[in-house]
Amino acid sequence: MQIILIPGFWLDGSSWDQIVPVLQQAGHRPLPLTLPGMESREADRSGISLRDHVDAVVEIIDSVHPVADEVVLVGHSGGGAIAHAAVDARSDRVARVVHVDTWPVGDGDVINDRLPAENGGIPLPDWSDFEKEDLVDLTDELRAAFRARAIPTPARVARDSQQLFDERRYGVPVTVIACAFPSAQLREWMAQGEDALQELAKVRTVDYIDLPTGHWPQFTRPVELGRAILTALNGPFEY
Repeated sequence: MQIILIPGFWLDGSSWDQIVPVLQQAGHRPLPLTLPGMESREADRSGISLRDHVDAVVEIIDSVHPVADEVVLVGHSGGGAIAHAAVDARSDRVARVVHVDTWPVGDGDVINDRLPAENGGIPLPDWSDFEKEDLVDLTDELRAAFRARAIPTPARVARDSQQLFDERRYGVPVTVIACAFPSAQLREWMAQGEDALQELAKVRTVDYIDLPTGHWPQFTRPVELGRAILTALNGPFEY
């Protein structure tokens, strides 16, 4: 399968470096993306919109030969909203979406409009601004490495309203890899009508995989994350 890896906020394609070999060894073709405006800290990101990131993913989907490969989208954190909008645009081309510690963002909603911006970008906040669940297993060494590589996210990507048009997106199977909060908690919140989970509630086929760690499993448990993605694609994986 062609597996398109979409990073979350503050990260480029290299954030998937430890997951790529796990997927390749299983015979898949992973493609980690660096989205527009995320090429470097010096990149001009002031005019980059959420739709620009979605269109970048759609362009990659369109470049995959329709017979040669099934396409799977993997989105981490804010990348999950981008994956969901790309599915909305190309529901006939995507076999599954894997949300890594995230879930779909519905039409008219935003990814996160509370993060402060500077010069059109949103820098990585202080660790004290995150929930304690987000930071599980993120050691001082990992935090320093993350901050050293962090790139400001375009402010409009976080603040623009999601635009969705085609309800066939609900027929594309989804797997949620639950990290900071267990899947049982997510399902309970969804059953209680939590607004943020209402789009996920409309998807007809949703599977859950628990990978207990913080919000950045690509750093804290990378091999296990790669195996969890394989499980999402192939069923239980022996390891």
